[in-house]
Amino acid sequence: MQVSDCKACAGTWPPADHRIADCGLTVAHLFEDQFFPGWTVLVLKRHARELFDLTRDERSQVIEEVTAVARALAEVFQPVKINYGLLGNQLPHIHWHVVPRLAGDPVPLDAVWGVKHEAVRLEGDELEEKLAMIRARLKSEGN
Repeated sequence: MQVSDCKACAGTWPPADHRIADCGLTVAHLFEDQFFPGWTVLVLKRHARELFDLTRDERSQVIEEVTAVARALAEVFQPVKINYGLLGNQLPHIHWHVVPRLAGDPVPLDAVWGVKHEAVRLEGDELEEKLAMIRARLKSEGN
């Protein structure tokens, strides 16, 4: 994949209206499908496909950003566990999935990727409320 073909680099994914915050090297967005409430993606601002494409300092900073977002999500959603994913098969641009797994999760032992479900899309006030809650927790953490 050429950088010019990358949806993350082109700014066509994730949707701009789902932006939570600029975290430094990454930008956090609420994932479009909220079947798993709070599912967030952190997208690297520059194009890189693999962790080894980052410097040691960048890798350290990215994991700190993932950690800060996970902590904020934990405070907002009170999950039983948080799942983390860095795959890149469908979009070979470094982006972390941070997925709170809540009490009452319909498939608590399954990975989120293969769960068949109807997508849950947040819009308008509901989307803005979730974004504001996460932003407030990130700011209280010093981000």
